Amino acid sequence: MLNSGGGHRLWICTRCIRRVKQPRPPTSTSRTATASSSCSSSTATLLHRRWETTASAEAARSPPVDHFVSSRHDDTVLRELFDAPSGLSFPSFSLKKSHGLFKNRHLTSPDGFFVFAQKNLEKATRLVQRALSASTTEEYQRLVKDLDRLSDLLCRVLDLSDFVRMTHPDVRFQKAAAGAWSMVYQYMNQLNTMTGLNDQLEVALSRPEVTAAWSAEEKTVAELLKLDFMKSAVNLPKKARDRFVELSSRISDVGSAFVRDMEPQVKEVTLPSHRFYGLYPTLAATLKVRSQISISTKGSEAAAALQSVYDEETRKEIYLAQRTASRRTIENLESMLRLRSELAELAGFESHGHMALKDRMMAKSPASVMKFLLALREHNAPIVQHELVELVEKKREGLAMPEVNLQAWDRDLYMEKIRAEMRSRTRHEDQLAAFFSVGTVMQGLSRLFDRLYGVRFVPREPLPGEVWHPDVKRLDVMSDDGEQLAVLYCDLFYRPQKSPNPAHFTVRCSREILDDELNEAAEDMVSATPMFDNPEQAANDGMETSRRNGNVKQLPTIALVCDFPKRNSAREPAFLSYYSVETLFHEMGHAIHSILARTSFQNVSGTRCATDFAELPSTLMEHFAADPTVLSLFARHWKTDRPLPYDLVQNRIQLSKRFEGIDTEHQIILAMVDQAYHSSSVNDPSFDSTRLFHEIQHQFAHGPKDPPETCWQGFFGHLHSYGSTYYSYLFDRVLAERVWRVVFRSGCDGAAIDRENGERLKQNLLKWGGSRDPWACLADTLGDERLAPGDEESMALVGSWGIKDDR
Repeated sequence: MLNSGGGHRLWICTRCIRRVKQPRPPTSTSRTATASSSCSSSTATLLHRRWETTASAEAARSPPVDHFVSSRHDDTVLRELFDAPSGLSFPSFSLKKSHGLFKNRHLTSPDGFFVFAQKNLEKATRLVQRALSASTTEEYQRLVKDLDRLSDLLCRVLDLSDFVRMTHPDVRFQKAAAGAWSMVYQYMNQLNTMTGLNDQLEVALSRPEVTAAWSAEEKTVAELLKLDFMKSAVNLPKKARDRFVELSSRISDVGSAFVRDMEPQVKEVTLPSHRFYGLYPTLAATLKVRSQISISTKGSEAAAALQSVYDEETRKEIYLAQRTASRRTIENLESMLRLRSELAELAGFESHGHMALKDRMMAKSPASVMKFLLALREHNAPIVQHELVELVEKKREGLAMPEVNLQAWDRDLYMEKIRAEMRSRTRHEDQLAAFFSVGTVMQGLSRLFDRLYGVRFVPREPLPGEVWHPDVKRLDVMSDDGEQLAVLYCDLFYRPQKSPNPAHFTVRCSREILDDELNEAAEDMVSATPMFDNPEQAANDGMETSRRNGNVKQLPTIALVCDFPKRNSAREPAFLSYYSVETLFHEMGHAIHSILARTSFQNVSGTRCATDFAELPSTLMEHFAADPTVLSLFARHWKTDRPLPYDLVQNRIQLSKRFEGIDTEHQIILAMVDQAYHSSSVNDPSFDSTRLFHEIQHQFAHGPKDPPETCWQGFFGHLHSYGSTYYSYLFDRVLAERVWRVVFRSGCDGAAIDRENGERLKQNLLKWGGSRDPWACLADTLGDERLAPGDEESMALVGSWGIKDDR
């Protein structure tokens, strides 16, 4: 994933954070899932910013009720769009004149990207000049609007071009989009070195007669812009700013090298084949050469051996090699940490942790993060201790010995033995897919959102040139009163050279288009190329807008990209595994946040909120994917129309959650390591990342510890992308679990599809985007005023709730 050190990054969602290696026997397959949303954060630094769930024990399996003929028609067409043998493809790929990608009139050909970027840069330059020349109260009062529009102009190019260069199948479009992206990114970097915009914002913030005229949303945006300027060090003397730029570049280079060159000290373990007794037969046959087997220590082979090989000494040798990074890897890691610390100090922060947590994070400080992690560890302790006792008993049983000690290289073997016993008692998971065609799942999501929030998906025929591949389907998101809220492009199926990583992209954010923009667009229409039908269309490049109560807004434009397998025959639809159903629900959680949070300012729209808050809606959606009432809305056998037997899903969930306590503790330790590595301790000349890792593990882990000669932290690649913020994965799991219990009553008595509960979440949390304090949103949503301060005690309270209540 992209992380350019200087401030423009793609936020990777928690399904990626949780990518812990859990290999299965070679006969099974799985798909990797990640998510990211691409948005920039401000004019100064435009930041781009799983877990199986329990469900209610019973559900009312009532079929959905549609009250209007049109909604019933849309519901039927929605399923056919993805499931019908013909795919119900609309004839948008024709020889007719292109209307432009996403209906952007500039993008009818690759050459249009340059024009699109150039026009936006011209507008941006005029805005910068206006902001710098502001001197009157009225001019300062509109400064935040100007800076937010400046951010939007740059993001229009950056976000769309970033998506096209990664997703479009035509290399010409990829190259053109990359060129446009580079043009605008270079301009943005120039802005990052200018002090004038920061100075003007400081003047505006210092004048009561200016701030008194600002809305609450406007004031929030102003404070966010101020912080972004500070993190860019534009307030420092020129020599310090130059050093800041140099350090940012070095951090990017060293961080990339850390991830790219990550390697174990011992790359292969070669032993006599008889020592690998128990190894999955197909894998053993593949690896055996004469009488020996060689196992790569970097990848799934070593993990599979740890799950299956009986000989303890063999497992130990593999484990030690797998957990020991090369010296060069450790040097790159420690160099990156030291450079980050120097950068933070230069910007006026105590440590990189303080700097990172100051930026759109609910935790606010490293001390608050540790309060959360310690409280969560205390809640999780009896759970993980019980699971460890089970593993000791399984080892004692396997070795027929009265006393045994559980070692670190025993854990995976005995966990897999217990899971294998569970799988042998249940029906095979492959039966699940017959109940989850892509069309029925999309239909189910639309029905769920209709019940909860009064919004549904309506298939629309794309115009010629609007989409980038015939597989792409356009859905309009409509409210129950007929208003269009967003446009959703679904690119769900596998094709060669397409990224395997499911992702949600915000191609264009919600934002109010001001009257002077419409007037400017009307004047430009006289000689504008391309031609537009009206000023509203011209002001948004031809992309969708809405008008309500006299206000014009650019609609959120969202692209959902997955790599689900296509149909195997013309007689059957494409099916999803349960994991893929979870993935689709997760990504739709991001989408519904972008759809409902239609703020007036681009900087706080949709998922542009606190980073450790942005994953809550998507994580919460995975609970809905496991709820019987929700599944009863759509999960029926594609051929017989038989309802899904819920025990199939329940068995799958129980299997995946079997050692959740151990998994949670592992994540807690990693989050603590992340905090320690980004504290001021890195400045100590005696700083040793290996020693610190083992100290934290010995102090806080209940399970067996790594031997001191290992240095696993060299494989902790998330330190590059998630420096100081790795705790967010656990934080959002806890919050999602709490909202599921309190607001949706864990799905009991149909609460998961109750409109009142959906409105509670929508009105108190989803609709605000980043325009309101997330702690206030949580306090109102959960009815718990203890959360309102958002301080260290609030973080400790969240940790005390835990992820799983087994006590």
